[in-house]
Amino acid sequence: MQATDQEHAKPRKTSRRTVASAATQEPAVEAREVSLDDPALYVNREMSLLEFQMRVLEEALDPRNKTLERVKFLSIVNSNLDEFFMVRMAALKQKLTLGKDDKSIDGKTAAQQLKALRERLDEIMPEIYECFHKHILPALAKHAIEIVEYAELEASDKVWVDQHFTDKIFPVLTPLAFDPSRPFPHISNLSLNLAIVLANDTGAQHFARLKVPSQLAQLVMLPMADAVPGRLTPVRFVWVEQIIAANLEALFPGHRIVESHPFHVTRDAEVAIKELESDDLLETVEEAVWRRRFRKPVRLQTDTSIPADILEILVENLEVDSTDVYRVTGPLDLTRLKLIGSLDRPELKDEPFEPWTPPEFSSKCEDDIFTVIRQRDRLLHHPYETFTPVVDLLKEAAQDPDVLAIKMTLYRVGRNSPIVQALLEAVENGKQVAVLLELKARFDEESNIEWARALEREGVHVVYSPMGVKVHCKVCLVVRQEHEQIRRYVHLGTGNYNPGTARLYTDISMFTANPEIGADVTDLFNSLTGYSRKSDFRRLFVAPVTLRTRMAELIRRETALGPNGHIIFKMNALEDKSMIRLLYEASQAGVKVDLIVRGLCCLRPGIPGVSENITVRSLVGRFLEHSRIFYFKNGGEEEIYAGSADLMPRNLDRRVEVLFPVLDPTIIRYLRDVLLEKYLADTRKCRMEKADGTYEMVVEAGGGFDSQEWFVSHHGARAIGLD
Repeated sequence: MQATDQEHAKPRKTSRRTVASAATQEPAVEAREVSLDDPALYVNREMSLLEFQMRVLEEALDPRNKTLERVKFLSIVNSNLDEFFMVRMAALKQKLTLGKDDKSIDGKTAAQQLKALRERLDEIMPEIYECFHKHILPALAKHAIEIVEYAELEASDKVWVDQHFTDKIFPVLTPLAFDPSRPFPHISNLSLNLAIVLANDTGAQHFARLKVPSQLAQLVMLPMADAVPGRLTPVRFVWVEQIIAANLEALFPGHRIVESHPFHVTRDAEVAIKELESDDLLETVEEAVWRRRFRKPVRLQTDTSIPADILEILVENLEVDSTDVYRVTGPLDLTRLKLIGSLDRPELKDEPFEPWTPPEFSSKCEDDIFTVIRQRDRLLHHPYETFTPVVDLLKEAAQDPDVLAIKMTLYRVGRNSPIVQALLEAVENGKQVAVLLELKARFDEESNIEWARALEREGVHVVYSPMGVKVHCKVCLVVRQEHEQIRRYVHLGTGNYNPGTARLYTDISMFTANPEIGADVTDLFNSLTGYSRKSDFRRLFVAPVTLRTRMAELIRRETALGPNGHIIFKMNALEDKSMIRLLYEASQAGVKVDLIVRGLCCLRPGIPGVSENITVRSLVGRFLEHSRIFYFKNGGEEEIYAGSADLMPRNLDRRVEVLFPVLDPTIIRYLRDVLLEKYLADTRKCRMEKADGTYEMVVEAGGGFDSQEWFVSHHGARAIGLD
């Protein structure tokens, strides 16, 4: 692989603060004064996650992006922050409550981390709303799309809006009073509410809460004016809570509305599933999901105009700390902006494209899918190449009389899954079907419970993850009788068996009939469904059994090559301290280490004497970078592995993960010379991490090179003859 020349690209310093050291005002690390165990060499996990959200926000701020794509990114930032509070902030608060004194990778206690995170969040929230008011709204207005305030509507518009309230909104609203005879109502997670103060004829004041139902259109579109030739017809929206607030008298006849203020609650979603005490894991998970509704709030959002007495009622009854209150200058819950993305304005969105179908998987191919896979290993690069062959493998297996059994793992399935339909058809046709379905996939538990019951009803052998771990690997095995022998066909992937996300996430799929990989997958399923305790595998790296040790061996092997070594890792997250330490050691030995890490990264690159040979890139673009690929130059005998695991303690130690080897030379060539090379050459969506944990956007004159757009417009695999 040729080294990527970045000298022509000028880094642009962003306004983002440092990750860990900025929160505590620590001095820059002096490399030769510390050991590799020094906490100062590592970036705080949670702070790094927050800085990733700022990189997403940069996409909303970037005028080079299409307007509705910018709106989408702003919605994503707010959705990600919701999850950050529900999971990461909640976990730290739990540690604090339980008195756990374990420290983070950068040596911080839970209390120290919470303090630093709150300080950073106090900076982030104003930036988000500045983006909304000063960038997104004006950008929309240029294209005749407006979000208008109810108070600014003309009289004729108010008449229409008020009638809309009467006809469509009023019937579904349920005001709840709070007084000595009626307790403070339960506030559901992520719900938008109005805190209302009203007065009766005597002047006595009362408090009520009104939930804004999520089933309502959160942005109500006003009637459109008659079209004028040659001009865009303005599209105007009003936030539904403003319409409700303006019509509260209808809900409280005989009372005067003194004031109302919106508030939004985020609850702790980190519910422990007590597997050791469980007789039925499905019922236990179901109970845990139900309990999640009543967990303690970890954030209360309000507007800046809320008075102290109303805020006190909310804080006291919701039992939140004053440090968990966030006041914002604008509408709450900006995740709702995604509704604007449904507008039929294709000129304001990324150009649509249809994933390409390689000839060997097209309907014109005379060979069946088993013949295609048997001929050689096959690769698909999603979403640029279609996910359909993965579904087709299962559909053909369900109908093929020579197929004896199908086994697969399911983590996040999605609704109306063609994968599940194919499995059900296979059972109807007399195949043995076994599914390892992960019930503990966070926020997908309810969907997976439904699928588990549906599969069991039809006779599928459904098993759940072993105690204490999650099954996160993406593996499918088809066992087929061919003449006098049994042959195994395997699909291995970096992404979920979900055709919906396969159009939004970058992932790779590999199909193989390699006997050793097939034997490994058989052993894996036997260990998951039975009592097998397999401790070694032929070709696969399997966590929590062999993956950590095998990856460590490969990094050390590359370290021994010194300046002749080269490591390229592409992943979602890098957190594991022992793996980071090994990469530091490789850098100290002169090995070139290129890391492409989309999200959190606890490694600090560019520290003299420690990590000056390491670069860290983060790419945020049209598609979510989800593939995990690990390249080792190995003295010219390159090895590449791909799979489901990031280098995080949970993936290496507490999940069942699989990394699979890429053995076909043409696939190795594609991953090395096309996929990884294009990512390393990106100067449009790339941010480079600095030693202090901050990121700089790489900007090139003329717009730069966008790797994702290159993959959209080029069938990269075919360009090098991978057919």
